[in-house]
Amino acid sequence: MTENNEMIRQSAKDFAEAHIRPHVMEWDESQFFPVDLMRKLGQHGFLGVLVPESYGGSGLGYQEYVTVIEEIAKVCSSIGLSVAAHNSLCTGHILYFGNEEQKQKYLPLLATGRAIGAWGLTEPNTGSDAGRMQCVATRDGDDFILNGTKCWITHGISSEIVVVIARTGELLDSKGMTAFIVERGTPGFYAGKKENKLGMRASETSELIFDQCRIHKSQVLGEVGQGFVQAMKVLDGGRISIAALSLGIAKGSYEASVKYAKERQQFGKSISEFQGIGFKLADMAIKIQAAELLIRQAADLKNNHKKMIKESAMAKYYASEICVEVATDAVQIHGGYGYTKDFPVEKFYRDSKLCTIGEGTSEIQKLVISREILKES
Repeated sequence: MTENNEMIRQSAKDFAEAHIRPHVMEWDESQFFPVDLMRKLGQHGFLGVLVPESYGGSGLGYQEYVTVIEEIAKVCSSIGLSVAAHNSLCTGHILYFGNEEQKQKYLPLLATGRAIGAWGLTEPNTGSDAGRMQCVATRDGDDFILNGTKCWITHGISSEIVVVIARTGELLDSKGMTAFIVERGTPGFYAGKKENKLGMRASETSELIFDQCRIHKSQVLGEVGQGFVQAMKVLDGGRISIAALSLGIAKGSYEASVKYAKERQQFGKSISEFQGIGFKLADMAIKIQAAELLIRQAADLKNNHKKMIKESAMAKYYASEICVEVATDAVQIHGGYGYTKDFPVEKFYRDSKLCTIGEGTSEIQKLVISREILKES
């Protein structure tokens, strides 16, 4: 950890304590997405962590990015998820694959929080099986006409800028999909229903609907037919962000458990003195440290522009799985109090499950890892 990274950690921690913690349960209960908070996050540089300063971003690397997400998620994983999705997906896609005109136009808005970003790949009948997507973009002169629906989209209602991947070729053709930048207010582009979720309730999730939505060819990201390949590369980095989100939830659960175990008295002494509790805390600490090392390794490879498909999948898989385990143990350590909304572990427990599903399920991660292992052997 460099001195700069520790400064970033303190800055993110201070922001979360001042602007997020007082509202965590209020936002969760009402399923309220705090758009004004997102603007503040942008003003503090947390929505353009990886964007160069020349485009209005913070110009930092993946180690600092992991730290930002982790610290915010320790206070509210919903906001951590929104920060991760905004940075890695929409903003990241434009940063890596946009032309100079697109970068100059959109990155300063996204990096400063003046615009909230969304990213659309998943559809009602194509989750992991993205190659069968039904959202179609048909060429019409200098335009593309987009028709179809995307679902499970973070910021699907409140976003001003959306990157959407649509089919422009044949079904199952990996070169038959194209990425487009679509601005809110474009005729034929609508937000669909908002999902009522188990956890991550303050992070907005909804449908995107395209009905004869006309998009000029200048809004194509990269080349026509490269959308799926681009999306897979974006998800490689996105896995690190979800791993960091998982790490934040796990650390938040662990820290709350240590504090509670020291304070809670049973049979005349602190429950932290009982071996059953001490062993749980030991297991939690080991899992968290192992997950963090995997995440930091993947972030280092990403920073150095090295291949990290296997490493990012490993980090995402392991961190998300232990996140659920640690949150579960945290509730158990708290006993009946852990089942109430008066203690933070109840929310960590609900929020944790999303990490094993979003941006590629645990099963998909194992598929990616096994394929990479077999390529290397």
